[in-house]
Amino acid sequence: MRESTVNSRAWLAFPVEGIAVPAVGMTLLSLMFLSAALWNGFPLIFYDTGAYLLEGLGHIFLVERAPVYAELLFLAGGNFSLWPIVVLQALMTSYLILEVARAEVPGLTLRGLIVIGAALSLLTGIAWYVGQVEPDIFTPVVILGAWLLMFRSARLGKARLRWVIGLTGLAVACHPSHLGLIGGLLLCAALLKLLARWGLPKPDLKRGVIGLVTGIALIVVGNFALTGNLFISKSGSVFVFARLMQDGIVKRLLQDTCPPQGDINWRLCEYKNRLATSANGWLWGAGSGFHALGGFTSKTQQQEDSRIIVESLKRYPMMHLRAAVYDSLLQFLQFKTGDGIEPQLSIVTPNFRRMIPEQLPAYLKARQQHGLIRFKVLNLIHVPVGAMSVLGLLLLLQHAGLRRAWDQASLPALVLLGLVGNAIICGTFSNPHDRYQSRVIWLPALVLLLAVARDRRALQPVAESGT
Repeated sequence: MRESTVNSRAWLAFPVEGIAVPAVGMTLLSLMFLSAALWNGFPLIFYDTGAYLLEGLGHIFLVERAPVYAELLFLAGGNFSLWPIVVLQALMTSYLILEVARAEVPGLTLRGLIVIGAALSLLTGIAWYVGQVEPDIFTPVVILGAWLLMFRSARLGKARLRWVIGLTGLAVACHPSHLGLIGGLLLCAALLKLLARWGLPKPDLKRGVIGLVTGIALIVVGNFALTGNLFISKSGSVFVFARLMQDGIVKRLLQDTCPPQGDINWRLCEYKNRLATSANGWLWGAGSGFHALGGFTSKTQQQEDSRIIVESLKRYPMMHLRAAVYDSLLQFLQFKTGDGIEPQLSIVTPNFRRMIPEQLPAYLKARQQHGLIRFKVLNLIHVPVGAMSVLGLLLLLQHAGLRRAWDQASLPALVLLGLVGNAIICGTFSNPHDRYQSRVIWLPALVLLLAVARDRRALQPVAESGT
């Protein structure tokens, strides 16, 4: 017994290099990140899960959903079980975290990696997104992958670099907002490259662009597989329009232009006194005019939505600016864990019964469907940790700036830009929801944990020589 204990301790002291130790590390991280789903007794379900099932398993194209994630769900064996897709998500997330950890903390041991994974699982909401049948976990993967490609590609080697490119491209393709996210990060990196002569890091834009192009290629291929047509997105301006309705901009325009005036003749005029007061009410409400006018499949209504957006921008530019800034700021500050993780019986169950009836009993037995998941206590931990870790990012950046350790500043800076970019994209082009920001708020905690591990590793030789 004592010998086996000694051997296990020696194993934990091994650095996460080579093949065997990283494989063990990924396995342990994945198990920790799947803890919420395992405790639930079934992969976690969101309102959109039913649509992804219909698209991926039923091979029916839905304008409002990303086909790549739906097809990934199908390829992962969703017809037989939803566990493979969340296991795949856990492995992908663990691999990217492992690569970031190896790049930031040379000589990191398996014990150190386990401590980092345990802290993330207990103190943040990562496990609630890894174990959810929803592409939200791919948003932080985009950010981590972009950093590796632009700032650490030279350290990866050819094989690992290909894996990071492929996983980053897949993450980009899993949701339309990810195109804007990685595009914004590339733009910031391009501006940084102009300042490289002042001693700042010189990002590898080529690798980042390859990740973006890989994502676009997967989107086009995924859309072609379901529709036989080549395109990136057909959702158009629907979500932006819904957000403008929520902010009162659409109502203001209709009040000023209805009844028809000259060339302006909106079909929406007949609904000007019956507009939804929220974006969700407009898009998903049973009695919404959106569905009466054709919904997501109506090209005519999408064209009118676009014209209304353009006309309102011309008439009320400051109203647009104030709303966009307010929504982006609200989104940045809104990151409670558990948004939408609740019983989905009335919305998702019909698709389970239709598409995967053999999985229905396990789905119905899960704690989620019985309303047994309580996030109030969890958020007493997750929200303060999220807020303090963002402040920690700022302190890391200040500390690196004072020491002019620009290379160490690249990860916290890119993560902070990713948080801001995600808030702007989701707040402006959709509308603020806790889940949009909570899916990435664990990234600052990861950066802080890696910084602590790196500094401890750096101090060890000094301590040993002093003794």
